[in-house]
Amino acid sequence: MAATVPAPVTLILGDEELLADRAVGEVIAGARAADPGTEVHDLTGGKVESGELTRLTSPSLFGDRSVVAIRSAQDLAKEVIAEIVSYAAHPAEDVTLVLVHPGGVKGKALVDGVKKAGAHVVTVTKLTKPAERLAFVKAELKRAGRTIGGDAAAALLDAVGNDLRELAAACSQLAFDTPGKAIDEAAVARYHRGRAEVSGFTVADSAVEGRLGDALEQLRWALATGTAPVLLVSALAGGLRSLAKVGGAPRNLRGGQLASHLGMPPWKIDRVQRQLNGWGPDGIARALQAAAAADEQVKGGGADPAYALEHMIQTVVASRTGR
Repeated sequence: MAATVPAPVTLILGDEELLADRAVGEVIAGARAADPGTEVHDLTGGKVESGELTRLTSPSLFGDRSVVAIRSAQDLAKEVIAEIVSYAAHPAEDVTLVLVHPGGVKGKALVDGVKKAGAHVVTVTKLTKPAERLAFVKAELKRAGRTIGGDAAAALLDAVGNDLRELAAACSQLAFDTPGKAIDEAAVARYHRGRAEVSGFTVADSAVEGRLGDALEQLRWALATGTAPVLLVSALAGGLRSLAKVGGAPRNLRGGQLASHLGMPPWKIDRVQRQLNGWGPDGIARALQAAAAADEQVKGGGADPAYALEHMIQTVVASRTGR
């Protein structure tokens, strides 16, 4: 996609966040491949005001190209949806509009309207079948110029779990650290032994629940048994993003409606709601910033990954209690 000019209007439809983020990135890359000076406006649906799209898509005096990306498009106001649908029927030549919608009934008028107007649709639904996740692992490593056999891919799934961000991080780590082109079961075992005892999710749950001593003890054990630092950061960041999603959900939604709105299974929502005790929006924001800083450090920006991870966990727990 990056080698061709993207469609004037693209609808990214589905509830798999990683694939949706990548699809947005590919549209932006395609626009910048055509014009390196392309300006990007990255917006969130609930914050887009009436008339804002018209302002951003108005012709530039200098003929500059731009990309307008609207995430969480299901949260757009009715008048903004009408504005977007009208625009999609007659899009500007020098603007690329990208809409990210998780599916479901909320904001369906937007989906139906831009489809009718001829928008290019990219589907990014959850990968629910084991065969789909195995194919994802193989494709991730192929993107990195590596190969992995079916048994090794299955072992990676067993070790890491089904979360695509976790799997993508694991594939990236294996591709970076494993010599040779092919990745086998032995390579998977070296980097993920010990996950049965302590996984990134175990550490993350302890941290977001405010159990500092447990989280640090589990972190040190995970590192000692070979769990890659990047996986520990990814797991904690995923837990914090879940807190933000559930904490920011409309209060009038319950049960299946809430699960559909968030794209999360009910059992996970129940667990995250319990973990939200003690958290506020500012604390979650600080914790996510700490995870982002740790992610940079464990990927080469710092000299001591273990210290970076411990500091991240301490900051996360302190953010929960408001200190």
